[in-house]
Amino acid sequence: MNAHLAERLGTAAHHHEGMANQATIGSRPNNDIRDYFRGPREPRAPPTSSWLEKPEIPTHSEFLPQSHPASDAQRIIDVNDGPEPNKVKGPHQGKEDYLRSLYNLAREDAIRPLRDAIEQVRRSPWQDESDFDGASGSLGLYEPVYLTSIIAAGRGLGIRMAFSLGRAKKHIRWEQSKRLITGSLVALSPVDDCFQSKCVLAVVAARPMDLLHQNPPEIDLFFARAEEIEVDPMKRWIMVESRSSFFEASRHTLLALQHMMQEPFPLSEHLVKVQADVEPPKYVQTNPYTDMSSLVSMEDIQDFRNVNILEDWPSNESHGLDASQSNALKQILTSRLAIVQGPPGTGKTYVSVVALKILLSNLAGLGEAPIIVTCQTNHALDQLLRHVYEFEKDFIRLGGRSKDNVIIKKRTLFEVRQGMSEPRHPQGGRSVFARLRQVTSAMEKLLWPLMLGNSPIDHKILVKFGIITAEQGESIEAINAMGMSTQGPDTYGLKMEQWLGKCVTPCLRPLQPEDFADHEEDAEDYEIEKLQEIEAEAQDDSLDTLKGTTFHISDNVMGRSGALLNDEQIETILRTDDLTTVPISHRGPIYNYFQRKLKQKISVEFRKLAVEYEKFVKERRIHLWEQDLEILKSQRLVGMTTTGLSKYRALISALKPKVVLVEEAAETLEPPVTAACLPSLEHLILVGDHQQLRPHCETKEFEGKPFNFNVSLFERMVKNKVQMSCLTRQRRMLPEIRSLLTPIYGNILEDHPSVKDTNNRPPVEGMGTDTFFFTHEWEERQDALMSYVNPDEAKMIIGLVNYLMLNGVEASKITILTFYNGQRKEIFKQLCRHENLRGHTFTIVTVDSYQGEENDIVLLSLVRSNDRRKIGFLDVINRVCVALSRARRGFYLFGDAEGMAVASDLWGEVVKIMCNRSKIEQGCRPPRGQPLRVGYFLPLQCVTHKRKWWIGTPEDWNYINGGCDEKCCSVLPCGHNCTLFCHPFSHDQINCMQNTEWADYTIRGAQEDDQQYARTARENEQNRADFHINETQSVRRNGNASPEKLIEISPDLPPAASLPLKDTTNMLIDLGEEGPAEATPTLRPPPGFEAFMNLLD
Repeated sequence: MNAHLAERLGTAAHHHEGMANQATIGSRPNNDIRDYFRGPREPRAPPTSSWLEKPEIPTHSEFLPQSHPASDAQRIIDVNDGPEPNKVKGPHQGKEDYLRSLYNLAREDAIRPLRDAIEQVRRSPWQDESDFDGASGSLGLYEPVYLTSIIAAGRGLGIRMAFSLGRAKKHIRWEQSKRLITGSLVALSPVDDCFQSKCVLAVVAARPMDLLHQNPPEIDLFFARAEEIEVDPMKRWIMVESRSSFFEASRHTLLALQHMMQEPFPLSEHLVKVQADVEPPKYVQTNPYTDMSSLVSMEDIQDFRNVNILEDWPSNESHGLDASQSNALKQILTSRLAIVQGPPGTGKTYVSVVALKILLSNLAGLGEAPIIVTCQTNHALDQLLRHVYEFEKDFIRLGGRSKDNVIIKKRTLFEVRQGMSEPRHPQGGRSVFARLRQVTSAMEKLLWPLMLGNSPIDHKILVKFGIITAEQGESIEAINAMGMSTQGPDTYGLKMEQWLGKCVTPCLRPLQPEDFADHEEDAEDYEIEKLQEIEAEAQDDSLDTLKGTTFHISDNVMGRSGALLNDEQIETILRTDDLTTVPISHRGPIYNYFQRKLKQKISVEFRKLAVEYEKFVKERRIHLWEQDLEILKSQRLVGMTTTGLSKYRALISALKPKVVLVEEAAETLEPPVTAACLPSLEHLILVGDHQQLRPHCETKEFEGKPFNFNVSLFERMVKNKVQMSCLTRQRRMLPEIRSLLTPIYGNILEDHPSVKDTNNRPPVEGMGTDTFFFTHEWEERQDALMSYVNPDEAKMIIGLVNYLMLNGVEASKITILTFYNGQRKEIFKQLCRHENLRGHTFTIVTVDSYQGEENDIVLLSLVRSNDRRKIGFLDVINRVCVALSRARRGFYLFGDAEGMAVASDLWGEVVKIMCNRSKIEQGCRPPRGQPLRVGYFLPLQCVTHKRKWWIGTPEDWNYINGGCDEKCCSVLPCGHNCTLFCHPFSHDQINCMQNTEWADYTIRGAQEDDQQYARTARENEQNRADFHINETQSVRRNGNASPEKLIEISPDLPPAASLPLKDTTNMLIDLGEEGPAEATPTLRPPPGFEAFMNLLD
C-alpha cells in the first residue's frame, strides 16, 4: 500500500471521499494525465542518476544507520558527505546537474529533522520528550501507540492509531499546536525495538479535533508501504515526529523535479545557464500587438486596443501609472522571464493585477489556455484572486482552504464541481469504483475475526486460516457445556470460550495517559493563522477526517497466563488432534499463540489487498482529474499555492498553459518555482522582493553559507544580473518611517504625495511623535522552548496599547510585532490578563508571519538586551526590512537601542537616522516643538490640553487615564464633577460613585493626593535641575532614572562592534523637547492614588 505515494499525490484526490454513490461530471480519458503518471517510455537521464529512483516517502534505510551506530558527537553537515550546495553565482553544468542539485537539497532539507529526532530516541529510548537536547520545541514522542481502526477512504487506506501522551507529560492545545499536523511525516517502531532495527514511515492523513480531544487521542495515518502494515491491535508502538518540519510542503515538489527529467525544460537558458538577456515570449514575438485598453479611461480606449508593445510603449501620462510601474509592466509583458522587484509599499500586487488584466484581455493569443497564478501562501493567493474577481469571474482556485467564504470559496474547484448539472460517472469510472467496493468488501471479510464483540476467536476461523487442523477443530466442536445452546447468531466463539474456561480475560490496552494536572499545558506553538496556513496545504475542500468504510479492530479477549510456554513448547503440545486433552493451565498461552498466528496471516493477506486498493485509488484519482480537467479548460485563470502547483502538476500540465505568474517569488524556495516550468510554458513572471523575507528551510544549517538553500530563484537571477525591473514609489508609510529603510534600499524609494497628506496619515492620537524608539536596559531571558522573552518590555507595550485604546484608536488598527515566538506568547498572555484589553482582538504576530501585511500603528518588540551585545537573527537584514516597513502612520520600537546599534551596523544606521531626526547639526539640542525619536522615556501628548508627558517604566502607565495630570472637573451626566485626572474618553463611560457615603472620603483623598503629587513634582524638578547635562558625559547601564541620558559608544570597544557614526562619538538620546519648567519628565504616582482610582472603578 502507498508503495509509491507519487501515485496518489497525497491528498490530491481530495474530492468524493465516500465511494458508494459517486457522481461526477462526464469526461473522456485524457492521455496527457495518464502519460504523466505512466512515466517515460525510455530513460532520458544517465543510469547513474539514482536520485530519479528515490521514492516519494523515504525508506527506513534513510533513517537508521546501516552499519555502526552514529557517534555521540553532534553530527556536523559535511559538504562532501551531503547534498551539493545551491549554486548561487554562475551557470550549472546542465539540466540534470541543476535538477539533481535542487532535488538532493530539497529531500535532505525535508527529512533530516525527523532523522535527527529518531537518532536522539535511538540513543536514549526511555527519556521523556522534554529530556532530549533541544527537543522540547521540536521532537514529538508518543508511546504506547496502538492500531484501532482501518479506514478504506477515497484518498487511500488510512490507519487510525490511538496514542498516549505519557512521554510528553503535557496537556496539548491541539487547535494551536503544531503536533501531528496533517501532511507531516512520522516514524513508528515497535516499543521493544525502539528504532534499533525497525522504522516504519507514515504521513498524517487527518487530525480531526474530536478524535484528538478524546481520551486517548487518535490520529489517522497513511503508511508509506503496504508490506509494513501489521494488523495487530495489541502491538505496542512508539511514534516520533519532528515538530519543526512539514513534509507536505516538499513531497510533491520532489516528485515534480524527478518528472522534469522526462520533459522539455523551457527557460533553461536562464535558470540553468543564467543568460542575462531576456527575449520576449514566443507568442509576443509572433504577434506583438496587444489590447491595453483596460489601462485607460473610456475616451482613450480606441488608441490602446492594438498597441505594438515591442515598439510603441504608451507614455506614463496616458495610463496613470508612475514611471517605475510602467517599466515593470513593460518588463512583465515583453520578457519571457519577467522579474519585478517591489520594495515595501510600492504596490507589487497592484502591478501584478494590472498585468493579469491585460493578459486576460489577450487570452485568444495564448491559445485560450488559462493563465496560472501561484503564491507562497493561501492568504496571499486569496488576496490576489479577490482583485482578479473585480474584472474576471471565470477563475478557479485549486486546493487548500480559503478563509474568504464570500468570494473565493465559491470559486474553489470543489464548490464549482458541486454546482455542475447532470452529474454522471466518467468513462471507465464506474468499473474503478466497483473494484474499490469489491476490495473494501474483501477487507471486511478478512478483518471480520478482529471486529467482533467480546468473544474469543471462533475455532472455525482458526481451521479456515490453517492455524489448527480440522481434527482439532472437531474436538472443540464436540464440547457441549451443560444446557448451553450451540446454535444461533450469538454463538460465535462460544465453543472456544468453553474450551478456555477461566483461562480467558478481557483484553485491555493501557492507553490512558497519566494525570498531568501539575504540568503546564503545552504552550501554543504556532500563531493560529500560521498553523491554519500550513494545514491548508495538506487538507482540501475543508475535509478534516477520512471518509469511507471504517473497520474497528480489537483483540477483544486474551488468554490468561497459567504457564510460561514458548512457541516451540506450544507447537509440541499441539501435535495432538484432541485439544480437550490439553491441560487447563496451558490453554491461556496456547490461545494467545492462536491469536498471534491469526493476526500474522491476516496481515499477510491484508497487505495484498492494500496494494490492490491503492492501485485502484490511483486509477480513481486519474478518472476524477479527467473530470476536473474539463472544468478547468472552461476557465480563464487558475490559482493555487506554490505547493499546490507541484501537487496538481499533472492536472495543470494537461491544460498546457503558456503563462505562469508567481507572486511572493522571493519568499519561495527555488524547487517549487522551478516546477512551474511546464513543457508548454512560454512566459514566467516572478514578482517579489529578495530584500524582504527569504524562503524558510526546514533544516537551519541549509540557510546561508555554504548551502544557500534559502536563496530563491528570484534572488539567484538578480545576483546573476538577469534583466529585471524595480518599483520605486511607495504609498504606505509616512516619510519618516520610510527613511528607516534607507540603509537597505539606499535612496531609490520615493514617497507618493498621499503619504505626506495628513488627511490620509493623521497624527497618532495621544502621542508626542509618530515614530519613536523607546530604549531600555531590561534584561532578556529564555523560556522553556529556548525562545527569547522580555517581560518588562512586554508590559511597556501593553501599557501603550491600553493608552492608545483610551485615546480612541481601534484595536484593529494596532499590530504588535516581535521577532520571537516566546515574546509573542508573553505579550498575548499579559494582554489576556489586562482588565481593559482582554475583551478585544489584537494582531500579535512574529515578523516572519507578517510579510505582505500592514497596519496604521505598529509596535515592534525587539526583546534582546544583554551585556554580551548579542542580538541573534535581529541582525538578518531581510527580517529587519519587514519589521521596519509594516506601519502606515505610527511606528514605535521597544528595545535596547545602544545594544542593537553596537551589535549591528544595520541597526546602528537605523538608530542614527532616528537620532538625526531628533537634532540639528553638531548634536545641539533641537528647537522647541521638534519631535524626538529615540529615548528612555516615551513621549505622549494630551489631546485635550496639548501637554507633553513622558513614560519611563511600565508602572507609569498606572497613573494616567490616557490624558495628562490636570483634573478633569467636567460635569458628569449625574450632575457631579468628574474627579478623574484628564482623560480622552467620554463621561458616559464613567460610573459615578459619589454618593453620600463615599463623598467625604473621595474629596478628602483627592485633596491629599493633590498635595502629595505637587510635592513629588517639585522634587522631580529639583532633581532635574541638579542633573548637569554634559555632552561628553556617559550615563550607561547604571540604573539612573533621570529624564535625560547620554549613550556613549565606548572608544575601547573593537571597531567592528562600534556604532557607525561618522562625525560624533557620543549619541544624545533625549527624552523630550525642552518643555516649560513646570513640566515633569515622567509621572510619579502620589500615595494613595491607586486606592483612590479603585474606588472610582
